[in-house]
Amino acid sequence: MERKIYSDLLKWKKDPNRKPLLIYGTKQIGKTYTTIEFGEKEYKTVAYFNTTNHQQLLTIMQKERTIDKIIAKLSLLLGETILKEDTLIILDNVIEEDIVKAIKKFGKEANDYHIIMITSQKDRLNTFKGEELQYKAMFSMDFEEYLKAVGNTELIDFIKTSYRNNKPMPFHNIAMDYYEEYIMSGGLPESIQASIQKQTDLKLKMIQQKQLDCYKEQLLHMNNLIDITRANDVFNILPYQLLKSNRKFQYGLMRTGGRSKDYESSIDFLSTNGICYKCYKISEVNPPLSKCKDPESFKLYLNDTGILYMMMHLSKIKLFADDNLKYILYENNLADTIVSCGYNLYYYQSEGKAEVPFVVQTRAGKVIPIEIVNKNLSKAKSLSLFMSKFHITEAIRFTEDNFSIKKGIKYVPIYAAFCLKENL
Repeated sequence: MERKIYSDLLKWKKDPNRKPLLIYGTKQIGKTYTTIEFGEKEYKTVAYFNTTNHQQLLTIMQKERTIDKIIAKLSLLLGETILKEDTLIILDNVIEEDIVKAIKKFGKEANDYHIIMITSQKDRLNTFKGEELQYKAMFSMDFEEYLKAVGNTELIDFIKTSYRNNKPMPFHNIAMDYYEEYIMSGGLPESIQASIQKQTDLKLKMIQQKQLDCYKEQLLHMNNLIDITRANDVFNILPYQLLKSNRKFQYGLMRTGGRSKDYESSIDFLSTNGICYKCYKISEVNPPLSKCKDPESFKLYLNDTGILYMMMHLSKIKLFADDNLKYILYENNLADTIVSCGYNLYYYQSEGKAEVPFVVQTRAGKVIPIEIVNKNLSKAKSLSLFMSKFHITEAIRFTEDNFSIKKGIKYVPIYAAFCLKENL
C-alpha cells in the first residue's frame, strides 16, 4: 500500500545533510512494512535488526566506540557486508537508550551510512532527542491513502480541486460510499486490506480486536501496575465517554469517586504515545491557543476509528440506522485527521454552553473553528457566535453534503478532511 511517508523517505535519502532517521508512531500502522519496502526498492540491500530482546545487538551498541567498528560488528551479526550508501540499516522496536546513543555517532561524524530507527514508544522521545538525529511521525492511513489502496486515485484529484475551488465534487456520492467503508475499517493497513478483500464484518472485527490487544500490550511498558490497570479502564470506557452528548472526559464514569490524579499518569501515557488524543477545552482565543487551554477539561479520542467501531459493538446495519452513532465515528476520525495534518486539538465552550467541537491554529497563527453538521440536531448558533465574539473570518463545517460556501463559511464533505493540511 502506498504511504505518504514514502516521499519523505526519498527526500531523506537524497538529503546531503542526512542524519539517522527516527520514525515514531503507534503499533500496527505500517512503520516496519513501509520502511522495509522503501529499503528493498531504493537500496541494493537491507540490513534489518529487530532490537527486541536482542542482547548481541545491544552489547555491540554498548561496547563499540567508533562507526567503523559498529558497522563491522553489525555486518558479522547480519552475515553480510553493510555497504556505504547502498545498504539501508533498519533498527526496529527501539526502546534502549544505549542503541540510540550509538546511532547518534552516525549523525555527529561524517559518513555514508543510511540508518532508520523505528519506535512505538513516543514517550521515550525526550530521552532519545538530539541534534544528531532526524525525526518523522507516522500515522494510520487517512482517507486519501485509503483511496489509493482501493485503486481510485482519480477521485483524490477531484476532491482536492473541489476543496481549493469550493465547487461541488461531481462524484460526491461515490466518495461518501468509500468513506463509509473507511470509517468502519479504520486506518490500520491490515483492516483496510480485509475491507478491500470484502472480508466479513466478523473477520474484520477479529482483526480489529487483535489490533486493540496489541495497543493494550503496549501499556505493559508503564512502570506502575496500578497505572496499567487504570489505563485499561480508560481504554474500556472511552466509547461510552464519546456516546455522551457532552463529550468531556469524566473520571466518575470509570468508578465512583474517580479523580484526575488517579488517572493522570495513565491518560498521559496513552496520549503521549498517540494511542488516544486529548482535545483541550478553551474559553478564550488569545493565540497561541496552548496558553488558553484548561488542562483539567478535555475530550479523549481514539487514534483509530475502526477499533472504536469494534469497541462500540457496531455492525454496518446498526451504524447507518443510527445517525448519532455515525456522527461519533465522523467526529473521532476528524480528530485523528486534524492531528495527522499537524494541528493540536482544542474545542471551545462558553459559560453559556455554546460549543465548537474543534478549533485549530495554523503555523501562520490563523485560528479556524471547525464544526460537524449533524442533521438530527437543530442548527446551532455556536459557530457564528464564536466567530462574532473573537472576530474570526474563516470557518469550516464538515457535512455529508457536497462542497459549498454559505454566509462566508466553507462547507466541506467529511471525506475531504485530509485536505485540511492545505490550510497549514
